[in-house]
Amino acid sequence: MSVLKVFPPHPPRKGPRAPPENSPGAFPKRPEGHTTEVEVSCVKRVLPVFLAVGAACPWLYLRLVGFHGSPAVQASLSGAAILGAAFLLSWAAELAQLDISDALAVALLSFIAVLPEYAVDIYFAWQAGKDPTYAPYAVANMTGANRLLIGVGWSAVVLVYWWKTRSRVLRLAKRDRLELGALTLATVYAVVIPLKGSLSLLDTAVLLLLFALYIRSASAQSVGEPELIGPAAAIAALPQTPRRLVTASLFVFAAGTILLSAEAFSEGLVGTGKLFGIDEFFLVQWLAPLASESPEFIIAVLFALQGRANLGLRTMISSKVNQWTLLVGMLPLAFAVSSGSPEAMPLDSRQVSEVFLTMAQSLFAVVVLARFEFSVWSALALFGLFATQFALPALHPPFIALYFVLAFALLLRDRGRLHTLGRAVQNLTARERPVEEPTVGPQER
Repeated sequence: MSVLKVFPPHPPRKGPRAPPENSPGAFPKRPEGHTTEVEVSCVKRVLPVFLAVGAACPWLYLRLVGFHGSPAVQASLSGAAILGAAFLLSWAAELAQLDISDALAVALLSFIAVLPEYAVDIYFAWQAGKDPTYAPYAVANMTGANRLLIGVGWSAVVLVYWWKTRSRVLRLAKRDRLELGALTLATVYAVVIPLKGSLSLLDTAVLLLLFALYIRSASAQSVGEPELIGPAAAIAALPQTPRRLVTASLFVFAAGTILLSAEAFSEGLVGTGKLFGIDEFFLVQWLAPLASESPEFIIAVLFALQGRANLGLRTMISSKVNQWTLLVGMLPLAFAVSSGSPEAMPLDSRQVSEVFLTMAQSLFAVVVLARFEFSVWSALALFGLFATQFALPALHPPFIALYFVLAFALLLRDRGRLHTLGRAVQNLTARERPVEEPTVGPQER
């Protein structure tokens, strides 16, 4: 009698079954030293970290052995170290969002965003408390960093996004009115600084209060999973403990590099200008911010290339808020502590003009963003105005007037912008948590 055996069905195969080793059909063993495509990709993504560390090492070694070279060499090597440290800080800041509370992340990232400029600017403000000839350099670095951020940073994100997608308008989320409100209040208050011709402890109190309001409101918002790219994404794939150790190491190394490089870079720029007959104010105003802000620009542009330009632009706007409140507010405080008196840091006519121009540019940029959209034409206007006033520094007054005319013309043409700015300020100063509105993604027109 035959017996029918019933076997359970075989589970579906996920791939070919490997034949026994040494059989004719056996798969070849992976040779020693062979690297998979995944490993190669991971190495490529982490390679920038080693390059950034390598950029800092030459100066750190020379600094520790007591090297004293020419101002140009000193500025070049210490500037390269600050540039490398700025990249490391930007990646560490992204990674930190995975491991700390939302409120602490907002506060920490806000401080980190301005740390390279902070180090150079505070050094100049501190020295100005002992030697008044350093005061113009503190203002130069601050105004240069702020104008580069809008004229080049904001514009570059929108223009790269247009080049990538052919979308003529980049729309932001309504939740971004938090940054818009803080930037509006800081810009309006900034009118007072050139009018009184000084940076005082009153400015410190007001601007740090605005920064605290911004942090409080930002920490109340729900924060989603951070979107990481490049080295930060590769490091984020590590197990929790190694990832935290790497993040902490990046912070410590970058912060130490900046502390060991800020004085040499600042003095090197001034000395290079005197040595070669170049305006020191010009070098401090543009070269120093370029070194410290390049990583931020590059990351924002990478977001734009990946179709996430709204995230890149929001990063740039947040950095502008940090610089326009925390960075500016700390200058008179450093000056007062260094001088040993509560006296204000005086501004000469050139510094007054620089601050006024920076404020006027910020005003126009705020009005442009009041509809939560940034067009290609607006980006070209901001970049064109920046490039022209950069090439014609003697014509600051006409450019100040032009920025004001353009800003008020936009407000008169579309009075809804003023209403939007008012609501943004109201949300920032409200005691209760503002209602979050749905995100509006980038759209074409």
